[in-house]
Amino acid sequence: MKQPMAGWIFFAAVMMLIVGALDLIEGLIAVIRDKYYVLAPDQVIVFDTTTWGWIMIVWGALLILGGLALMRGATWARMLAIFLAALNLVGQLGWLGASSYPVWSLVIIGIDLIVLYALTARWEGFPEQVR
Repeated sequence: MKQPMAGWIFFAAVMMLIVGALDLIEGLIAVIRDKYYVLAPDQVIVFDTTTWGWIMIVWGALLILGGLALMRGATWARMLAIFLAALNLVGQLGWLGASSYPVWSLVIIGIDLIVLYALTARWEGFPEQVR
């Protein structure tokens, strides 16, 4: 029973690395290609897409660092990863409602849900297997 759950935790760490990379790429696209993301006149946006892009670059880097820390098997990394994945899910929900790219947001939301499941279902046995 310990081996499969350790696999789930490692899977969650890899998925966090992937989601972080995707968020980072989203941010780079928003910074480099200012007119790539189309906003309709009736959409509410707090800041321009370039600012949003820089926020996504930093956020993606945080997710990547959280995924790398999770691979070490530390309990604090697990708590950090749960927090980051949950916050990323909420952020993607906000992007889903104001976006012309709903499938992209739904994919990231799905990955975040899988990461949250893997991190909250079970944990015992993982740190012993890392060493």
